[in-house]
Amino acid sequence: MLLRVGLRRFPTAAAALPRSLATRRRLSKMPPPPPGTEWTDTVDYLDETGEIISSAPGARPAPWYVPSDELSSLLAARLPPSTHSSELLSIFDDVLALPDPAAFPKTLNAVVSALATHGLLEPGFFCFKRLRDGGYRVLGTNTYNALLSLLLSRGLAFKAFEVLDEMATSGCALDEGTYELVVPALARAGRIDAARKMFDEMRKREGIRRASAGVYGVLVDVLAKAGRLDAAMGMYREMVAVGHRASSAVSTAVVEGLVRAGKLDAGMELWEEMRKGGLRPSFGLYTMVVEANARSGRLDVATKLFGDMEKSGFFPTPATYACLVEMHASAGQVDAAMRLYYSMSNAGTRPGLSTFTALLMMLANKRMLDLAAKILLEMKASGFPIEVTASDLLMIYIKDGSTELALRWLRFMGSAGIRTNNFIIRQLFESCMKTGLYDSARPLLETYVAGAAKVDLILYTSILAHLVRCQDEFSERAIMDILSVSKHKAHNFMCGLFTGPEQRKKPVLSFVREFFQGIDYENEESAARYFVNVLLNYLILMGQMNRARCIWKVAYENKLFAKAIVFDQHIAWSLDVRNLSVGAALVATVHTLHRFRKRMLYYGVVPRRIKLVTGPTLKMVVAQVLASLESPFEVSKVVLRAPGDSVLEWFKKPIVQQFLLNEIPSKADVLMHKLNVMFPSSAPEVRSISLPRSLGMSR
Repeated sequence: MLLRVGLRRFPTAAAALPRSLATRRRLSKMPPPPPGTEWTDTVDYLDETGEIISSAPGARPAPWYVPSDELSSLLAARLPPSTHSSELLSIFDDVLALPDPAAFPKTLNAVVSALATHGLLEPGFFCFKRLRDGGYRVLGTNTYNALLSLLLSRGLAFKAFEVLDEMATSGCALDEGTYELVVPALARAGRIDAARKMFDEMRKREGIRRASAGVYGVLVDVLAKAGRLDAAMGMYREMVAVGHRASSAVSTAVVEGLVRAGKLDAGMELWEEMRKGGLRPSFGLYTMVVEANARSGRLDVATKLFGDMEKSGFFPTPATYACLVEMHASAGQVDAAMRLYYSMSNAGTRPGLSTFTALLMMLANKRMLDLAAKILLEMKASGFPIEVTASDLLMIYIKDGSTELALRWLRFMGSAGIRTNNFIIRQLFESCMKTGLYDSARPLLETYVAGAAKVDLILYTSILAHLVRCQDEFSERAIMDILSVSKHKAHNFMCGLFTGPEQRKKPVLSFVREFFQGIDYENEESAARYFVNVLLNYLILMGQMNRARCIWKVAYENKLFAKAIVFDQHIAWSLDVRNLSVGAALVATVHTLHRFRKRMLYYGVVPRRIKLVTGPTLKMVVAQVLASLESPFEVSKVVLRAPGDSVLEWFKKPIVQQFLLNEIPSKADVLMHKLNVMFPSSAPEVRSISLPRSLGMSR
């Protein structure tokens, strides 16, 4: 106590060196002080200007100096770590060099705490590791908290958890500060279960107050973002129940989690609670809620929230505008979609490609062609390519059967310099053919051919099929003109087929074989089969039975209908015409029965039965033709069948011979046949020399 009285404070740091020398001199002349509280009190009295630093080295070698935890901890607590970290580490080393470092817990805690508190991460953690590796369990809760705070502030959560594990191993008690640090850190690091476990432990500990709003907020946020919405809502309700006011960020996290999970109703309930509680939604939350309601089809709610968002001073993003415009467009709400589009443009927001596309698709479906053209030109002015979009709109009109609108849109595209592809031109051409707009179809086909597109056999056959179904002469001439525009080799074949042998310079059968040899059956087999069916229909309607039989004969030779005729030795012969057109079925029946007749009469082979497999569609057509000749074929559900012997006798009749060798008989021929049957000696056999006719089908 005398030492404290004998020393006085010096006012400035400039006198530190003289004062230090004076202090050393006094200490050297002093008698040994008692190692009790007097020396500690004296050191405690000295200020931070250098007295302790200068006097301590002089005191250590003195014979009366005895190491003291109180004195060392006081010395460590007084040293500023920012300028005297080396001295602190020196004290730490001195203590560890003592025989029993565990007897200096205050000093060790003071050094580590001072280093950690002042942000000296490396030396602080180094001291912690030395104590841990040495097996010393001397650090207290405050020291651990200081280390944890430093590590977490530097983003070293994994190191903080290492310190936490050591804290639990050493048996050090966790206080409120520890929980406040660790629970949010565990949650943010993804260790949600560990964070919740520690949070529950915190609530059960006596002497610890309720968790802070920050801890609740972090847990709610992390649980919501992790998709644990039930747990997040429970934590949120608990937070409000204990008296904390949920921040905008916390409420936003829960609402966002509910909305993202598709629980829009629950999210909107929480939204209303938040609004009633006086919380002002953030820009991000407004954006999410507006877009979520729009995408779920709640366009009225989305529009109202969008208006509230603008009134709150938030400027909607282009994505929000685009979402509203596109959803209204998808719902077909033209007025609302266009109003939002113009609002978007007036606000200086540039619509995106998806926005323009959605608007144009809506206008196309609503058949608002003029407005769609205006929007398309605005899209072009915005720098977007419009060829694909314009073609898509053209396809909408074509698929919808609005051929007139499709032609108008195509004319607009031409005036605007927008080109489309040959596929769409072909689709529009076929649509014009179906609706009888032959005058519009011809220029389309000319454009198609001029665009380096090749008219294939399928397209040519489809035009020929329209000619088969045509009923007036003017349309027939128009279709024939379109056939000539196609420039397909099948048209030259058709023209040659209907000319005489003098112009062809070869028989019709040779001419037909030559054409069919030029077909690429590997790629066009199905197209050739389609062509034969339609052509045979046309030839039958035109009364050209002989030419039709030539076509069928050559088609069968080229295996286009390889499975149509089956010879099962003496058991059964059959003809399958289920997959043929009406004309093809009739020609196939005549030609095949003629083959059967030759086998029976010339080779003496008679099968047990003969079958004509017609299916339900062609059954009555074939049956009526054969019934006029008193054929023995019986009609069942899908097959005409007769015994071979009965058919052989039938083949011997003159009218059947005429039927099979020449053509389908006329009504006069059938009448003469009946007269010859009734009165065998009254008239000679009649041969038909009339021109081929259709089977009662009016042209």
